[in-house]
Amino acid sequence: METAPIVLASASPRRRRLIAWLGVQVAITATDTPEDLSAPLPPARLAATLAADKARAARAIGACTGTILAFDTIVVADGQVLGKPADRDDARRMLALLSGEMHEVVTGVALFAAGMAEPATFAVSTPVAMRALEETTVDAWVAGDEVLGCAGAYNIERHLASVDDDQCFQNVAGLPLCHVYAALVSGIPGVAPSGLTAPVDRCDATLGRRCALGPRVCESAS
Repeated sequence: METAPIVLASASPRRRRLIAWLGVQVAITATDTPEDLSAPLPPARLAATLAADKARAARAIGACTGTILAFDTIVVADGQVLGKPADRDDARRMLALLSGEMHEVVTGVALFAAGMAEPATFAVSTPVAMRALEETTVDAWVAGDEVLGCAGAYNIERHLASVDDDQCFQNVAGLPLCHVYAALVSGIPGVAPSGLTAPVDRCDATLGRRCALGPRVCESAS
């Protein structure tokens, strides 16, 4: 395992791209852990528990050179908890449920430094508005390569859904960057806070908006 202050336990291309915005060297590992969404837990607790399982799995395969970051994202709609679709028919079912409605995206975060016996966890929840999806839009999206790898069968970066400026867009993409930055700066062992860069400006420039939430989250850790 490459020496780095942060180890990202994820195979997600989006998470790999986003984590680089923190400005420190990141090592990458991937784990294959079951995602049992049937556990009778509140959504935030469920997502955090699944993220912790991934962090422990990364530790078990030797990812101990820095603080392990692991994530799990779920979608909650109409009382149902949605993970990644099992197949394209399941993706259509999820999109039909979400189309034109509000739902909640919950990302569980686990931070597991070498000196810790158990991961520290938290979850971030974001209300999301899904636009009314036309049949042609659904057909094109479901036929693509991304759909089976996305919780709720969609990727917010593809403009199928939106969040308000006082909510975390990147949480819906699977990595609440400002919240992670704040947790690391607040004293998680194994990371040099001076090496971290607050991701607000990079996020705003990429999305072409001014986030109202990110500065508050990052400043709270100062």
